[in-house]
Amino acid sequence: MNTSWTLLETLSNDILGVSLAPATLQFDIYTLLAYVLPAFLSYYIAAVLVVLPGMRMLRVALWPVTVFLAFRAAVTVDFSRKNPERTYINFGFAFAMFCIVMRALEWAFLRDPLKRRVRHTPSILVDALDLATNLRGVGWNWSEGLRFPPDTRPTSRLRFAVYVFFSALYHSFICGVLHISIQTLAPEAFTTLSGGTIFDDTLPPLVRYARSSIISLLTAFIIYADAQMNYDICTLIGITLAQQDPSQWPPVFDEPWKATSLHDFWGYRWHQFMRRLFIVLGGWPLGSVFGRAGYLLGSFLASGILHGVLAAILNRSVEWWYMPLLFGTMAVAVTIEHVFTRVTGRRVGGWIGRVWTMTWLAIWGNMMVEGHARAGLFAASSAFDTAVPVKGIVEHYMTALDRWLRAFRIVVPPFVGHGTVFALPREGG
Repeated sequence: MNTSWTLLETLSNDILGVSLAPATLQFDIYTLLAYVLPAFLSYYIAAVLVVLPGMRMLRVALWPVTVFLAFRAAVTVDFSRKNPERTYINFGFAFAMFCIVMRALEWAFLRDPLKRRVRHTPSILVDALDLATNLRGVGWNWSEGLRFPPDTRPTSRLRFAVYVFFSALYHSFICGVLHISIQTLAPEAFTTLSGGTIFDDTLPPLVRYARSSIISLLTAFIIYADAQMNYDICTLIGITLAQQDPSQWPPVFDEPWKATSLHDFWGYRWHQFMRRLFIVLGGWPLGSVFGRAGYLLGSFLASGILHGVLAAILNRSVEWWYMPLLFGTMAVAVTIEHVFTRVTGRRVGGWIGRVWTMTWLAIWGNMMVEGHARAGLFAASSAFDTAVPVKGIVEHYMTALDRWLRAFRIVVPPFVGHGTVFALPREGG
């Protein structure tokens, strides 16, 4: 791990002239104008150029500039303002900078300009702004083949806006409740900025993994609620301030807990924000060599590499390589489903498919959450935690659950040289 960081720091200093030392300039008006806005402006210019014909050479020439500006902003500006519990903001900003670099890379080498499937658009500048902020390509020709969940929300603008507003409040509440839950259930993993583990080695294996699976499940719903909340906020801004049509903001999730296969889960029911990015980064390169299996493996590996590197940026003691390994298991499982369909002529589905999907996600989801917990990613404070009116109730029941699980703690009598004795729960506690 140290060797990898040394190499990365050398490349950063020698090629880009930017140090990988922790960000030292606090976010303020100066850093906004000198570091943050130039990166986004370069990205927006790339979006303008990709909707205009005959601009390919300019797009190619602009990409290195975008890389430099985005990388410089990511490693220089400190959004946490020296508060360790706000380090996750730096994580999110670095993630955003990586996304704009990779999207600009795809645009740089496109032969034909991108086209918006709208009859009347105000201007090229408006189209470029929509493209730059439209991760799923809603209304654009490059998103053909992408399915969107059925929309059951109100169709009138006013009722739609009210619905989205209350959805944002609801999911922010759920996010706060779940965040308090995991921090109460596993304080050693979710309240320590240096990171911790979700596995309690003092518990018998079955109880240990049951406990870690509960933690992982709660974490998955936190990610779901947080993504939905942020999408609702962006939707509200789009339809009120930007006067966009509600149809430009289709649902982002389709009840992922009802998935009957891993292909159904990752390819449709889970959010597709990063789908295109992972396909371009890994799916196309490996797919061109190894076919469909390479396409799947490359897409999942790209996701794993991104998660691993960003976790390592947050905590350099974390082994970044295990994330690509874990995401690679998802590609293996989806490939197995395709092989099953080809051999039997039937798709994976039904209640057996649901059990298969949730079992596989639970097994490897434990390891994914463990990796992020070790990086201290979930230890950050949340503005929603203190706003949750039922905080005391949540802490009470999570503490009771944790106490009950820990009642199974392994007891090693002092007179026993080897082996362990499993302690059963005591009455009343």
